[in-house]
Amino acid sequence: MGFTLKVEGNSTIDLGKDSITGVKVRTDIPLDSNARSTDLGSTITITGKILTAVDGDPFDSTKQLGLWALVPAENADCYRKVEIEVIASSQMVRKYTFPNAFVVDYKEDYGDLEGVGTFVLIMKQKKDKMAQISVDGGYSI
Repeated sequence: MGFTLKVEGNSTIDLGKDSITGVKVRTDIPLDSNARSTDLGSTITITGKILTAVDGDPFDSTKQLGLWALVPAENADCYRKVEIEVIASSQMVRKYTFPNAFVVDYKEDYGDLEGVGTFVLIMKQKKDKMAQISVDGGYSI
């Protein structure tokens, strides 16, 4: 299984199958609800490896993710279009599009045993734009 991430804003961030190790997409509703709530949210968690550029390979875009996480709320570029693809056996299992995503948390971890760093990116869709999320899939690429 492979994953791709594309973030479009003032600049484009692309992460491919080599870097991303996991994707979690979650629908958030209040746990104390006794009926379907109108207070709906959606969270995406992406985990992966921080790769170094060797033999002319392009440097990975995790640095750009870290910079996006630092964009203040007053700047419109803090909201970006995010596309995540989940691919298995040349089949597009899912394609999630969040047109107004923002970073909730970004972490990078380094250790002397792993050989590479790892990252965790947590994003949410802007609450008043929840209806614009799209979920596609089930077709060959």
